[in-house]
Amino acid sequence: MLLQTQLPQWAALGPAILLALTALVVFVIDSVDPDSTDSALLAGVSVLGTLAALGAAGWFLAAGTGQVNGEITLYGDALVVDGMSLFFTAIFTSVAAMVFVASYDYLRGRSDQAEFYALVLLAATGMSLMASANSLATAFISLELASLPSYALVAYLKKNRGSVEAGLKYFLIGALSSSVFVFGISLVYAATGSLLLSDVAQGLSNLDGSLFGVAGVGVLMIAGGFAFKTASVPFHFWAPEAYEGAPAPVSAFLSSASKAAGFAVAFRVFVEAFPIATAVDIGVDWVIAFQVLAVATMTLGNFAAATQENVKRMLAYSSIGHAGYALIGLAALSAGGAQNGNVLGASMAHLLVYGFMNTGAFLFIALVEHWGVGRTFEDYNGLGRQAPMACVAMSLFMFSLAGLPPFGGFFSKYFLFFSAIEAGFWWLAAIGAVNSALSLFYYSRVVKAMWIEEPTGSFELTSRPIGLYTGIMVAAIGTLVLLPGFGPVIETAQTVATALFG
Repeated sequence: MLLQTQLPQWAALGPAILLALTALVVFVIDSVDPDSTDSALLAGVSVLGTLAALGAAGWFLAAGTGQVNGEITLYGDALVVDGMSLFFTAIFTSVAAMVFVASYDYLRGRSDQAEFYALVLLAATGMSLMASANSLATAFISLELASLPSYALVAYLKKNRGSVEAGLKYFLIGALSSSVFVFGISLVYAATGSLLLSDVAQGLSNLDGSLFGVAGVGVLMIAGGFAFKTASVPFHFWAPEAYEGAPAPVSAFLSSASKAAGFAVAFRVFVEAFPIATAVDIGVDWVIAFQVLAVATMTLGNFAAATQENVKRMLAYSSIGHAGYALIGLAALSAGGAQNGNVLGASMAHLLVYGFMNTGAFLFIALVEHWGVGRTFEDYNGLGRQAPMACVAMSLFMFSLAGLPPFGGFFSKYFLFFSAIEAGFWWLAAIGAVNSALSLFYYSRVVKAMWIEEPTGSFELTSRPIGLYTGIMVAAIGTLVLLPGFGPVIETAQTVATALFG
C-alpha cells in the first residue's frame, strides 16, 4: 500500500532491479580488474545486493504492496507484482545470499570468480521475473533468463570432466524442454489469440469445440515444460547428473531457488490462465495430471535416494522427492474448492522451509568437498568428532528434511498434508506421509555415519573456512527460526495464494 501511494509503479520491481544492478556492478569490477582473485570484494558486493533485494521484497510484502489495493500490473500487464511474487522473491534472494557467503571460501584463489557471481545474480533476476510473469511470453523469456546462466554454472569447473559433462547434459535436455514449452505456448495462443493469462482464461471459456484438442495439447506441453524445471518425474533425469557434477554451491542454488521458481510460475499460470472448471470443460483435467506427477515424483525420488551410496547424489534424488510434495499444491485443487488457497499456500510455505534446509545440506557438502573428504556415506564416518558444529547443523537439516518434529520440515509437511486432507485428497496426504517416513531411512544414514560409525581411515581437518561455516549456520538458524515463526509464514503464504483465486 505504501508503494502504491508514494512511489512510482515500476518501483514494485525493486527486488529484481536490485539483483540486475548488482550483476552489472560485478561486471564492472571484473572489467576493471579481470584477473582479480579478491574473493571478499566480489562476495561482499553480491551479498549486499542480494540482501538489499531481500529487504525490499520483505518490506513490500509486509507493507501490503500489490495486496491491499489489488495487484500491480506493469508493461501492458506482462508483469504483475503481488503477494505471491514477493513471497517467492524472498525465497530466491535468501538462497542466493547463503550461496554467495559460502562461495567466498569455495571459490578462493580462482581467477574467474566474477563470472560465477554474475551468473548467479542473473539467474536470480530471471527467477524473480518468473514469479511476476503475467504473460506466457514473459514466463518463457524469464525462464530462459534463469536457465541459461544455470547451464554455465553447472559446467563452471571447466577442468572437471564431471562438471562439464553435467553442464552439457543439462543444456541439451533443457533446450529440448524449452522447445516443448514454447510449442505448447504457441498452441494455446493459436487457440485463444492471446498470451496474457487473464485473456487466455477468457479465450478458453469461449473456445470453439474444434479447437479443444489444440488447446488441450498446448496445456499438457506447458505442464511438461514446468515439470522439467521442477525436476518432476518423468522429466527428472537431468537433476541427479547436474547436481552431482556441479559445484556444491551451484547444486544448492539450483535445487532450492530454481525449483521454487518453477513452482512460482506454474502456480500462477495454471491457476490464472487455465482455471480448473474451464480446463475440464475442454477435456484437459490438469489436476489429474499433477496428481499422477506428484505421486510418481515423490515415490521415485525417495526410493532412488534410498539406494544411493553417494551423499550428494542422494540429496539430488531427495530434491526430486520434495518436488513431489510441492506438487500437492496443484494436485489437491478442485473446481470451486474453498480450500484451494490453503493447499497452495501450504506448498509455498514448504518451499520456503525447504530453501533453508536443503541449501544448508548442500553447503555442508561444499564444506566436505573443501576439506577433500570423499562423497560416500562411508567417507563421512566419524566426521562429527572432527567438525562437531557443522555436523550438528547437518543433522538438523537431515531431520528437518525427513519431517521429524519439532523441526521446520515437520511443520511445513504437516500443514501441506493437512490442507490436502481438508480439500478431500486424503490419499495424496497418505502417500506423502509414507514417502516421508521412507526418507528417514536415508537421511538418518548421514547422521549415523557422522556420529556413530568409526572412521575407515585417518583424516585431519586443518581449516575452518569462515564463509562456508557462516552459510551453513545461517541456513541452520533460518531453519530453527521458522519453528516459532511458522505461524506467520503459513498465514502469509495462504493469504497471498488465496488472492490468486479471487
